[in-house]
Amino acid sequence: MKTKYHKTAGGVVVNDKQEVLVIIRDIERDGTMVHEVRLPKGHIDPGESPETAAMREVCEESGYCHLRITEGLGVGHSEFTFRNKHNVRDEQYYLMELTDPIHQPPTPMSEEEALFESHWLPLAEAAAQMTYDSERDFVERAWKLVRGR
Repeated sequence: MKTKYHKTAGGVVVNDKQEVLVIIRDIERDGTMVHEVRLPKGHIDPGESPETAAMREVCEESGYCHLRITEGLGVGHSEFTFRNKHNVRDEQYYLMELTDPIHQPPTPMSEEEALFESHWLPLAEAAAQMTYDSERDFVERAWKLVRGR
């Protein structure tokens, strides 16, 4: 089985109501419909910094583009099999805040991205609703930082 390596970056965007921005979609995976609750993130383009990639991906996937990074949340490592390929991914996330609540139409880069809808969930409860463990961990990291302020 081939192995594919990814470096990704994304954001845990928290608003002034202590809600976190998530993107939600229903998508077919291995013949089964799956309801996903995700954080916005994506691949780091060649020559792009992780911070720039994170801000770009949040904007593209959610339509919220007026952002500021407040803190780094670290890097997570995950491995999974998808479409007969072993995937190894390093994910870097940043705690972000809105500098302006203007919401514009997202600019998805794929058919799968076009299925995402933006939602705000209470930060204290969002981790339990995340589909993937790695993203759940980053929401928990953000909650600890916000709660400690």
